[in-house]
Amino acid sequence: MSTKQENLTFRDRTSFVTESGFEFPELEVAYQTWGTPNEDMSNVVVVFHALTGHAAADEWLAGFFGKGRLLDPDEHYIICSNVLGSCYGTTGPLSIDPRTGERYSGNFPVVTIRDMVRVQQRLLDHLKVRRIRFAIGASMGGMQALEFGIMDKRPEQLLLIAMGKAHSAWAIGIGEAQRRAIYADPKWLDGHYPPGDPPASGLAAARMMGMITYRSASSFERRFGREPQQDKPCFQIESYLNYQGKKLVERFDAVTYIRLTQAMDSHDVSRGRGSFEKVLDRIKIPVLVVGISSDALYPVEEQKELASLLGNARYVELSSDNGHDAFLIEFEAIQSLVKKNFPELTQKYQLVFSE
Repeated sequence: MSTKQENLTFRDRTSFVTESGFEFPELEVAYQTWGTPNEDMSNVVVVFHALTGHAAADEWLAGFFGKGRLLDPDEHYIICSNVLGSCYGTTGPLSIDPRTGERYSGNFPVVTIRDMVRVQQRLLDHLKVRRIRFAIGASMGGMQALEFGIMDKRPEQLLLIAMGKAHSAWAIGIGEAQRRAIYADPKWLDGHYPPGDPPASGLAAARMMGMITYRSASSFERRFGREPQQDKPCFQIESYLNYQGKKLVERFDAVTYIRLTQAMDSHDVSRGRGSFEKVLDRIKIPVLVVGISSDALYPVEEQKELASLLGNARYVELSSDNGHDAFLIEFEAIQSLVKKNFPELTQKYQLVFSE
């Protein structure tokens, strides 16, 4: 893969005020790029990451990257940044507050999807990006991409996967249950805990809840059934969930998890703008909305509704029993759907996706 630049940081010395009124005296935005901008920077593609994702999009969207694929570094200049509130380099709970010399930790404010997009706009301004061939996002990333299409004039096309026009009561309830698991951890003291001694059991439990919503009953039955774990007195599904919880604890932060799930709860494109119909009909650029047939977290009805409200959109459905996580698994199938149903992208930019 050509011309990857990683571990890049944009340091913005201008203060930033969130929707809630919290002022950051400065910001850091961690990002990565792939490919090379052409002379007029008309080949830019922006990738927005999901809840526990990060700027290394070629790791969690590996099947989309490569020659002739959706994200082709030979054709595109691809940009992905860590969101505001991230624990991967962009200003977040683990960052040092320059006013106190200590980590923000539990003092890090509740932020919104729109706050995230505004920070990403600053990065794109810094990079002198004036046009964006397309922006792509799934789950929380799709929420950002949709808001980006409302808040910014640069994108020419959007690919939105597995999310809707607003976070539903169902999704908000799941997020709150996960947060309560963290709050119940004895080490949780309003988000303040000694470095290296996080509320691991609470974060692990939250992740285990999340993993159940990310898959489907049929996928769990197919993969695990009632099979016992050979080396432990438990079922394979229990061992799997415990492994996933432990794995997240090793790479993520509890306050970050809380703030990002709260940001997802803020997602509502009509908030302060008027009706959904009025807001979404204003997006006239081509949009492809992809639903996943077995997605229990964001059911396909949400994507169908979103596509019907957008001014120039179509809906396609990925048939899969992998649930919400299918967007991280079934890369070839999704690219096939894009190729067949989004000719504005495949024809305009002469992309020939691998079959």
